[in-house]
Amino acid sequence: MSESDCIVHSLDLPAAGSGELLHLTRSDAKWEWMSFFVRRLQPGNVYRSRTESEEAVFVLLGGTCKADWGKGLQTIGKRKDVFDGLPYAVYLPAGHEVTFTAETVCEIAECRVPSTAKLEPALVTPERVSSGLRGGGNASRQIVDIITPAFPADKLMVIEVYTPGGNWSSYPPHKHDVHNPPSEVDLDEIYYYRIRQPEGFALQHLYSYDGAEARTMKATNGDAVLVRSGFHPVVAGPGYDVYYLNFLAGSARALAVTEDANHVWIRSTWNATDPRLPLVK
Repeated sequence: MSESDCIVHSLDLPAAGSGELLHLTRSDAKWEWMSFFVRRLQPGNVYRSRTESEEAVFVLLGGTCKADWGKGLQTIGKRKDVFDGLPYAVYLPAGHEVTFTAETVCEIAECRVPSTAKLEPALVTPERVSSGLRGGGNASRQIVDIITPAFPADKLMVIEVYTPGGNWSSYPPHKHDVHNPPSEVDLDEIYYYRIRQPEGFALQHLYSYDGAEARTMKATNGDAVLVRSGFHPVVAGPGYDVYYLNFLAGSARALAVTEDANHVWIRSTWNATDPRLPLVK
């Protein structure tokens, strides 16, 4: 497992530039499920996307735009960036089209998976997401559920996670690489990172029980880490709040995981949640 199999870096577009920041197809990733793209629109720019034998979710990372996904033109977006509030997202099943027209600078994360399910497009607003706190002590973080297993989609699940500087996340370490429901299902996962300050970073450790192919990745602003198998905890650099956007898809639409038994004892030490949370409301 080389570093190039695990991490994808964004392009460094000029601030006034528009276009793709990140382009990752399933064939590029050498896996079965997800294609992932991030693009920036300048005011007045239009982005149209159609799904044929795929479903897609478009998460508005920041900015305001007019969008039409077959329900008429609506203005969506509120936060300036991911640290400025809760998200808007558009769910698009197979055989549908969406158009985004930027009113301000907009950045949109798009994930696609194969699907032929006959479902309905939907808008997810900040009022429809579920935000909560998880963990304790220096493993406290904020979880924002955008597309849960209960949402009427075919394969995709989508989550935002906010980790205060110096804290651990996805901890105790867990994995989801074996199809053994209901205890665990096989899911590929994307971690797409934004760091509050541009010089900040996070570390993500990828490993298996037997220690084979263990690797620690340094994730900076705009990086995507691809989790194919094994455990994958994250730590935010002290002083640097970290956001990551998770897209998941695989053998079943469930968030069923196995935790690393060597580290679950840490739960017994958690007395309180980090008072810096929630980072966004």
